[in-house]
Amino acid sequence: MTSQRTEALAGDDAAHVERQREWVRGHFKPEFQHRYETVDGKLRIIQALLTPGMIERDETWKLQSLGITFGDALAQELGLAWIVVDDAVGRDPALQDAESGLILFVLTTISKRVEDGEEIDVLGLFNGGVKMVEEQRQRHRDAKSCDG
Repeated sequence: MTSQRTEALAGDDAAHVERQREWVRGHFKPEFQHRYETVDGKLRIIQALLTPGMIERDETWKLQSLGITFGDALAQELGLAWIVVDDAVGRDPALQDAESGLILFVLTTISKRVEDGEEIDVLGLFNGGVKMVEEQRQRHRDAKSCDG
């Protein structure tokens, strides 16, 4: 079993994630950048940037920036916390659910699908993520009630 260390998102890791957010936010005209603050705004800008020709399949940093924005939307909707996971695979930002302990590796959520040539329904992907976290929370509650 590989060792996995988690810590709060801070320092250079946080700065890198913020640069990725800024890149996505920068696609809104200045007077509309406040739209990034809503879940709907985040999901809409991701979908817009996935328009063919906007980002090439091999532009991993840009695609992973969309993954950060996708994670921001999930975090905002579900109250998840950004962390850093350091393991044998590398060091990556992720989301953690305090209630269930579930860790979501959102950085590559968009990039993997684009690189595989999939069409992405951002809202559908988001709703699936919300459902998965809610189901995990319910399983966690059910397990706790059986223990108590």
